[in-house]
Amino acid sequence: MTQTTTPVRPKRAAKPNGQWKVDGTTPLNANEEMKAADNGLNVRQRIEDIYSVQGFDSIDPDDLHGRFRWWGLYTQRAQGIPGGKTATLSPEELEDRYFMLRVRIDGGALTTEQLRVIGQISKDFARDTADLTDRQNVQLHWVDVVDVPEIWRRLESVGLHTTEACGDVPRVILGSPVAGIAKDEIIDPTPVIAEISRRYIGNPEFSNLPRKYKTAITGHPSQDVVHEINDFALIAAIHPQLGPGYDLWVGGGLSANPRLGERLGAFVSQEQAADVWEGVTSIFRDYGYRRLRNRARLKFLLADWGTEKFRQVLQDEYLGYALPDCELPAQPTSAGDHSGVHEQKDGRFYIGLTAPAGRVSGSTLVALADLVEAHGSTRLRTTPHQKILALDIAENQVKEFVGAARALGLEAYPGLLKRSAIACTGIEFCKLAIVDTKDTMIDAVAKIEERLADHQGKLPRALALHVNGCPNSCARIQTADLGFKGQLITNEAGEQVPGFQVHLGGTLAGRENGEATMGRTVRGLKVAADELPDYVERVVKNYSASADDGESFAAWAHRAEEDELK
Repeated sequence: MTQTTTPVRPKRAAKPNGQWKVDGTTPLNANEEMKAADNGLNVRQRIEDIYSVQGFDSIDPDDLHGRFRWWGLYTQRAQGIPGGKTATLSPEELEDRYFMLRVRIDGGALTTEQLRVIGQISKDFARDTADLTDRQNVQLHWVDVVDVPEIWRRLESVGLHTTEACGDVPRVILGSPVAGIAKDEIIDPTPVIAEISRRYIGNPEFSNLPRKYKTAITGHPSQDVVHEINDFALIAAIHPQLGPGYDLWVGGGLSANPRLGERLGAFVSQEQAADVWEGVTSIFRDYGYRRLRNRARLKFLLADWGTEKFRQVLQDEYLGYALPDCELPAQPTSAGDHSGVHEQKDGRFYIGLTAPAGRVSGSTLVALADLVEAHGSTRLRTTPHQKILALDIAENQVKEFVGAARALGLEAYPGLLKRSAIACTGIEFCKLAIVDTKDTMIDAVAKIEERLADHQGKLPRALALHVNGCPNSCARIQTADLGFKGQLITNEAGEQVPGFQVHLGGTLAGRENGEATMGRTVRGLKVAADELPDYVERVVKNYSASADDGESFAAWAHRAEEDELK
């Protein structure tokens, strides 16, 4: 009898990932085609010459929904569209004829003159709106394209700009808000941040990356720049032979597929830092995945390569030399948000001020600039925690300054929850959002702090409460003690209402927990927006009743029974 065999099918060739050095530079999707057709940096000329003259209706769609981002501009959400429509309407149906404008502030460093200019722009062109972001930027809303050239002129007259504040580019460089002034600083990153900004921001060689690219650099032992969730990060380290420098991290990012960055185990000197940034960023440009947008962040390449290969490629192909090994820097022993009053190394003081959920106004910013100058200073810093620091205040003026700032709605001594409350833009202006965030957060914090005011149990030293309007995690929900991801939920009456999925026990490196970790979710645990204060009060009191002495909320949340978390 003749035996027949089933023919073996050849393996299907893997689809290219759009890696320029592997697959070539032919665009594999519409977004890459848009970028290849014209560099996003070039849209500025059209904004100045055409769109600002002829108005919103004259804007080319590829510019409006793509290249405008290279200059810090996104169309904002049209007013009155409920969260249930977010996933069913097109971006064109969701958007307004006005823009969010993001002012880029590398390292968070501002003068009072610069802050006053931002505030006046807000008053003149943005309906007095202003938000301090958790990326050290200031965001304005209600901006009309006809006003953008004048806004740029005013910003650039004082050394500010919006270049690459959004888009598939190197975004704002996070820097320690106390760089150059802190008594316990290990190394001052200011020269590195300035050099990277000078050499690479607005440089066409790095203005077409696979997706956004985030940088964080600090020389402070509190590790105050959320380095674990950035694509490229340098944190202070002391090499036994080479002295102060930096420990190199790559590949962090949150959104719908969160991944903490990883150490390459490499020591970077002050002199090497900008070149190393160029090398890592070039790897992302040349090897990053471009075919699928949801896999186009550096974290996916790192996950496939691993740290050993990544470091080898960096050294062999881009640097041309090996980096020394680096030991893990010491765990922080102080909070990295810099809230409150702190002595500088020169004997003067810096004061960390908290605005409710980062929400301020142009009028507040102008008044703050006046207040800082009235107390003998001209320097401020924004932070990655939606705060703003006033620097160089004399000791005998601190008390008066703190009181005057409080009158502006800026608190140097915020309560347990207000201090670390972070909220994204939310449905008020964001086309991706499903629920309100800012007002929900501000209302919830006030109610919870009032209810816990007389609580006699154990409360944590810090308690991060973060609220996000959609799954993209601009407010870092996976790394908060209490993280809330906006979605529509069904209440007991069977109605769809604004609510949140709950993430518990997330943390970044700090004095509370040591290593960073993602929060846990409990199956079926969702909270309606109007029940948020009740839920937080309940779970904090459960922590108070059952936590071990000295145990952080994050550590407790990871070991607690599910019933204690509901």
